[in-house]
Formats: sequence, C-alpha cells, structure tokens
Amino acid sequence: MKLGALTAFSAGMVNVASVTVFFAFTSNITGYYAVFAQELSKGNWYQGAVVLLWILLFFIGSFLSNFVIIQGKGRWSQYISHAIPVVLEFLSILFVGLYLDFFYQNSLQETEFLVGALLFAMGLQNGLTASISNSVVKTTHLTGLTTDLAILVSMFSKRENRNNNALVDKFHLLLTIMFAYVAGGLFGGLGYVYFGNGTFYLTCGILLVIALYDFYKIGRIKRMFIKRHQEVCSI
Repeated sequence: MKLGALTAFSAGMVNVASVTVFFAFTSNITGYYAVFAQELSKGNWYQGAVVLLWILLFFIGSFLSNFVIIQGKGRWSQYISHAIPVVLEFLSILFVGLYLDFFYQNSLQETEFLVGALLFAMGLQNGLTASISNSVVKTTHLTGLTTDLAILVSMFSKRENRNNNALVDKFHLLLTIMFAYVAGGLFGGLGYVYFGNGTFYLTCGILLVIALYDFYKIGRIKRMFIKRHQEVCSI
C-alpha cells in the first residue's frame, strides 16, 4: 500500500506537470493509441510516427523494469534490481527539468522529445510497481483501477464479500492509490504555480524517498528472516 501510494503520488505530479507545460498526458498511453490511429487515417505520417514512438518508449520503460528484476534474481541484491529502474526514472525526470530550465526554446520537436522522456519514465515506474506487486499495483493510470473499484463495490453488495478480508484489503489498496494519484496531481499543479519547472525536481525528491523506503523495507524483511532462522535453529 505504501509503495502504491508513493508511486501513484509521483505519477500524479508528473502527469499534471506535463499537461501544464506540454499539454500532453504522460502517465498513460491509452489515448495515444486512438491518436495514432487518427493521425494515420488523416495521412499525417510524421505525427503518427511521433505518437508511435511515445507508445514504444512507454513500452520500453516497462520492459526494462521487469527485465532488470528478472535478470537480477540470483545475480545481485533485490535492492539493486529495484533501484536501477528508479534511478533511470529519476534521471529521465531530472533531465526534463534541467532541459526546461536551461535549453528549452518552446519548439515542437523539443516538446515531442521531452514528452517521450516522461513517457519512458512512467513506463519504468509502472513496470517496476507491477513487477514488485505481481501485477496487483499499477500506479500510472487509473482506468483499470476505477473498473476494479466498481467491481469490488458491486461485490460488496453481498455480506460474505464484505467479510472477505482479501477483498477488503484490495479495496483499501486501490482507494489509497486513487487518492494518492489525485493528491500528487494537486501537489504537482500547485507546485508548478509556485516553483515552475522545479516541480520536476520535487518529483525526483519523491523518487529518492521511494528508493530509500524500498532499501529500508528490504533490509527489514531480511532481518526478520534471519531472526526467525536463528530462532528455528535454537529450537
């Protein structure tokens, strides 16, 4: 739940900041499939290629996260496997913030490039959270989450489902992610009013908190495992 809340908060920040700066959503690609088809139907091949590249960047980000985690098993520590996607996401968002501050000329090509960088970052985050949670948590878009919430609410019309702890816990998790995403969006919107492009730096700060929390959580689990192993051996 904490992982979902933190990552959803950062995704909400990035999405609102990107809409404010670039007038483009970057935390999901559902609409871009429709835009891609629309551009092709109009014969706008360049625009269609750009949208296709955005979709591929989100895909590559998700692929890399899961690839690193899978390939890292048995080769390096679990923390390193989790940290690599977070570091890549951190660098992508930091790059966008720095470029906006020092190089941005407000051209269409620059905008397309920076939107692609943010989509890559969100793909990394979505792939990471999905891999860690066994596909339970996806924090960069809320379409499926809203559907799952609606299904759960309908299931709670029966008493036995309301007494099902697994269903109740899932409902709380999804609700937490939804509110965290909205809170992140509000924070990102207000942050841009007061800090401008510095909002992207604030998002990087959130990612550092996620990395440190993950390090703490993995270390705590290892300590609990060692303690239980010692207790079993002593018996």
